[in-house]
Amino acid sequence: MWHANALCAINPPRNVVGRPRTTEPYKEDIMDTASASEIQKFNGFARSYWDPEGPMRMLHLMNPVRIDFVEAFAPLQDACVLDVGCGGGLAAEAMVKRGAQVTGLDASLQMLQAARVHSEESGLEITYTEGAAEDFAARHAGAFEIVTAFEMIEHVPDPERTLAAMGALLSPGGILVLSTLNRSPKAYLGAIVFAEYIAQWVPKGTHEYQKFRRPSELAGYARNAGLQPIGVEGLVWHPLYQQFQRHPSDLSINYLFAARKPA
Repeated sequence: MWHANALCAINPPRNVVGRPRTTEPYKEDIMDTASASEIQKFNGFARSYWDPEGPMRMLHLMNPVRIDFVEAFAPLQDACVLDVGCGGGLAAEAMVKRGAQVTGLDASLQMLQAARVHSEESGLEITYTEGAAEDFAARHAGAFEIVTAFEMIEHVPDPERTLAAMGALLSPGGILVLSTLNRSPKAYLGAIVFAEYIAQWVPKGTHEYQKFRRPSELAGYARNAGLQPIGVEGLVWHPLYQQFQRHPSDLSINYLFAARKPA
């Protein structure tokens, strides 16, 4: 049985874009662990984030499948969840609708403003905080039963350090769920050449191939952080049906990864 922990119980007022209480220079902390160019890139996406036919269209289409994958390992009802790299709140809102208490963390203030406005319009209670996982973990270690990071790990300068921070944020027995892109020729052709330059599903320059991570690399990072990998599945696009589906073995482009912190 999953119960909201103390941090979820004492969360600051919902729908607030804020920062953890600290006397340290917070902006410097963010720049230590998040690329300034990546923050600027996603600031530019904020205005059209919630347009289902806009540059975030593919995220809208894959979102239900990502959330189903989370619930394959842990029920969201009453769970205390941190969504790292939450962007404009797409996954955060979906998890709240399934009963979770969600905190969204992102380095892009413009994205967080878009998330706040949309959650208010939707009547949903979500706490949004500006920052990076590494800094947040120093203040809230062991505070969350579920930590998610969707299409985020391929945008940070040190993915192993970021994954370790997310592991530190988990309570004993907690679940980490990531979705990302494999570093494979098929992923290069599909996620960059086709998606950015031919179909123009996402803006050019959204992805950098060298930052993609293979499932084996994520599993290694997880083990180094004291986590146990417990699941990996492909996230496959079906053009005929215009939808994403989970696949047990096709990890060639998009995939989902789960790990558990020992109890």
